[in-house]
Amino acid sequence: MAGELKMEMNEFLPLREVVFNTLRSAILRGTLAPGERLMELTLADRLGVSRTPVREAIRMLEHEGLVIMRPRRGAQVANITVQELNDVLEVRKSLEILAIEKACERMPSADMDEMERAAAAFEELAADDSSDLTALAESDEAFHDFIYRGTGNQRLIRVLANLREQMYRFRVEYLKDEDIRKDLTAEHRAILEAVRKRSAAEAVALISKHIDNQQKAIYDSIQNADKEATRS
Repeated sequence: MAGELKMEMNEFLPLREVVFNTLRSAILRGTLAPGERLMELTLADRLGVSRTPVREAIRMLEHEGLVIMRPRRGAQVANITVQELNDVLEVRKSLEILAIEKACERMPSADMDEMERAAAAFEELAADDSSDLTALAESDEAFHDFIYRGTGNQRLIRVLANLREQMYRFRVEYLKDEDIRKDLTAEHRAILEAVRKRSAAEAVALISKHIDNQQKAIYDSIQNADKEATRS
């Protein structure tokens, strides 16, 4: 197990739920990778708790579909499935289309300048081979956050914020590919220009293609992972 597990204590939550939230976040953010075994004793040591809340948290994660139990192997992080990918991106695409339409109508010019800086920041990270996936994913999120903010619709912003956490696993997956990072950089620039022109039709077409390309890239990654697992 690589990566740091940071537990944020909450006096209003039972310890098992604090552990659950910590492990859930680690899975969604890729700190605990798909297929990785979850050993109770190791996790308890890393989190500084007993095995009981870890065991309870793993059961809760199993109910969410983020963890599966394997005979003779115990708990492991569930792999990303095609069905899960399709479900999440189907919802995201519809919401992103609505958001980009409203952003084209309502986004202040000052926010467009901030959005351009976010695009430049992602481009810089994407061009740096030493950039880690977490930084790239967060930079990608920051770009899309300007679109959401530009809608001026607080309810839509909250819904997209909730979906963003579920998207994190997918973002990390497709950002592993260097060629995809270059494509994303170009797509961000094109989306920004469409928003600047307040061309909703063009922006909708671009954001739709942007998400479709992500879906294909993640699907290919899942297929390759399945082939590797079959060979091993």
